[in-house]
Amino acid sequence: MSEPAERDPKALIQAGLKKALTAQYPVAQSTVARLRRVHPDKTPTEMVAHLNAYYLNTVTVTGAGTGAAAIVPNFAVQLPVTLVDLLTFLEASVLYALTVAEVYGVDLEDHERRQLLVTAVLVGDSTATSVLRPLLGRTVPHWGKRIVKAIPMSVVNAANNVLGPRFITKWGTKQGVLVLGKQIPLAIGVVVGAGGNRTFAWLTTKAARKILGPPPAEWPNEDEAASDGSES
Repeated sequence: MSEPAERDPKALIQAGLKKALTAQYPVAQSTVARLRRVHPDKTPTEMVAHLNAYYLNTVTVTGAGTGAAAIVPNFAVQLPVTLVDLLTFLEASVLYALTVAEVYGVDLEDHERRQLLVTAVLVGDSTATSVLRPLLGRTVPHWGKRIVKAIPMSVVNAANNVLGPRFITKWGTKQGVLVLGKQIPLAIGVVVGAGGNRTFAWLTTKAARKILGPPPAEWPNEDEAASDGSES
C-alpha cells in the first residue's frame, strides 16, 4: 500500500512550495516595508544581516521543539509533529528568500521568476548554476539580480522544469534525514533538530549571498523608481 499523500514528505514539499510562493510574497514585501519604518537607519547590508539572524533563530527553535517531541517515544504522535516542522521550515525558508530578494530590489511579481529564484536559493548555488549554465551558454555571477529582465522567459521556464524536480528530491531528502534524526529519543533529538535546522538554514543564507551577490550599498531612490515605473 502506498504512503498516504498527507504523509509523503516530497508531496508535502511540492504542495507547500506552491502555496508558499504565492502566500509569502506579499508578506515579504510588507515585512521589508515594516522593518524599514522601524529601523530607518539600517542599510540594506544591515537589514540582510538582521534577516539572516532572525531566520536562523526561528528555524533553530522550531527544530528543537520537534526534537523534544521524541523524548516520549510515541511514533503516532511524532510523525505528524515532524511533518508540521517540515512545512514550517519550508514556509520560513521561502519567506526568507523572498524577503532578502525584496531588500535587493529584485522584482518578483512574475510567479515563474519568483519560483526560479526561490528554488535556486533553497537547492543551493552549485546545483542552480549547473542547471542554468547550459541554458544560458555561460556562467553568470550573481544571476539572481538579473532574472527580471536579462533572462528570457523561455530560459526561466526551462530552468524551472529542470530545477523543480531536483529541488523536490534534494530538499526532500535533506529534510527526510532531519525527520529521522528528530525521532532519536531523550534530549539528543532536541540537539539534532535544532542543529540540523540551523545548518540547513545557514546553507540557505550562503546560497542567497552567492546567487544575489553583495547587498546594494543603499536603498533605491523611491522617486526614481516611481519615475521609471511611470515611463515603462
